[in-house]
Amino acid sequence: MIRAAVLLALVPSLGAAGPVFVDESAGLPAEHVYSGGWEHFVGGGLAAFDCNGDDLPELFAAGGTAPAALFVNRSETGGPLRFEAGALPELTGVTGAYPLDADSDGLLDLFVLRVGPNVVLRGLGECRFEEASAAWKLPQRDAWSTAFAATWEAGQGWPTVFVGNYVDRFDPDGPFEACDSSALIRPGQAGFGAVETIEPGWCTLSALISDWQRSGTPELRLSNDRHYYVKGGYEQMFRLTPLEERTDWAKVSLWGMGIASRDLTGDGLPEVMMTSMGDQLLQFNRGERFEDAPYAQGATAHRPYTGSDGRPSTGWHAEFGDVDNDGRADLFISKGNVDQMPGMAMDDPNSLLMQGADGHFTEAGETAGIATMHRARGAALADLNGDGLLDLAVVNRRAPMELWRNVTEGAGGWVGVAPTQSGVNRQAVGAWVELRSLSGVQAQEVTIGGGHAGGSALPLHFGMGSETEAELRVIWPDGVAGDWQPARAGEVMRVERP
Repeated sequence: MIRAAVLLALVPSLGAAGPVFVDESAGLPAEHVYSGGWEHFVGGGLAAFDCNGDDLPELFAAGGTAPAALFVNRSETGGPLRFEAGALPELTGVTGAYPLDADSDGLLDLFVLRVGPNVVLRGLGECRFEEASAAWKLPQRDAWSTAFAATWEAGQGWPTVFVGNYVDRFDPDGPFEACDSSALIRPGQAGFGAVETIEPGWCTLSALISDWQRSGTPELRLSNDRHYYVKGGYEQMFRLTPLEERTDWAKVSLWGMGIASRDLTGDGLPEVMMTSMGDQLLQFNRGERFEDAPYAQGATAHRPYTGSDGRPSTGWHAEFGDVDNDGRADLFISKGNVDQMPGMAMDDPNSLLMQGADGHFTEAGETAGIATMHRARGAALADLNGDGLLDLAVVNRRAPMELWRNVTEGAGGWVGVAPTQSGVNRQAVGAWVELRSLSGVQAQEVTIGGGHAGGSALPLHFGMGSETEAELRVIWPDGVAGDWQPARAGEVMRVERP
């Protein structure tokens, strides 16, 4: 067990009218703003992970032209959100970051994306970090990196990572039609190895490696910003070994900003959500194809839902999470104008789409209390105070970072699951966790990537609704299925591979 939260009721009433959050941005030690000119119109990522072993997530926030910041979590279980400043090597030009245990030593590291050469920070424990870019042979380029994903391929002791680059800042004819190439970095000996270039690039802003078909073969999905490549671009999917683009599925073209995935139908296959300028696009996974969700599904979040600005919305970070623990995944989308684009909404509140029993989504951002009008970018849905409710942190461009504590009354039961294994890939990236009860089966995959310029390395959170009994199992990255075991409601369970 990582943490056992004491709940007022393990058998919830589920009588809440809807989710409720309170603003606790004052719990940060100082205001933090993602700042900068056109090279920081995109980015602004946020990473959530535990770097000191107290089972509470820390937050690493990109700063743009300002230094990136580490906020160490000092919240009390179930209490207000409180953070203090952590120590970091000073890093500017940061667009985002993703936590992963690259060297499999049991301590989380950070892959930091930058306008300029990217950086790897090795975790030393107790939220201390040292730069390990040279020691781990990280290939260096002076590029504008905005997307990241990672996995462990079979038999490898080091991760395979994808780095997506945006506009080529050195193209004299840019920025239009000047998207940069991207890179798949293979594992080497005790570090990173050979680089395979993906070109032409189409201004990739988000990437996710997932076993989309549950076949044991993970694939790389890219979300590309059509605004800069203008003609002929689309969202892409690549097989990893050998690296080759899939062309046997219906192409989608949008101004792609972020990716999120979660099984919404109970068939074990992850759906995909892609944010954009205008409509956000939810696609159902039908195995060999993806099918656009109908407008009536309620997931487009295409215009501001409050205020007088009726222009189209701009979506950035997308993340699924069961906000009210009713056993159904909800969806958060950070929103905000790129900067001063006159055709898009300026007053564009973040969306909190609550999934109903019929699978349709309903906007709850205003009633939940999170409908601020800043230019939001990266975000994290994470249980920041260990009470079993997912809280919310959002990085804003040219406005202070925000924290909201989830105080929803009458929420359902929950369980968290953290699969771990010995040797390499200690986080069990690529594993699936299945939770089954009388209500059906929920499935989640351990992934590194997605979102917009930032992601989390946290236990998988499952809402249980009114169920008091459930069982779970882990299907490990190599496909070996563990035994079913009772789920302990109200706890985060560390499931270690035998």
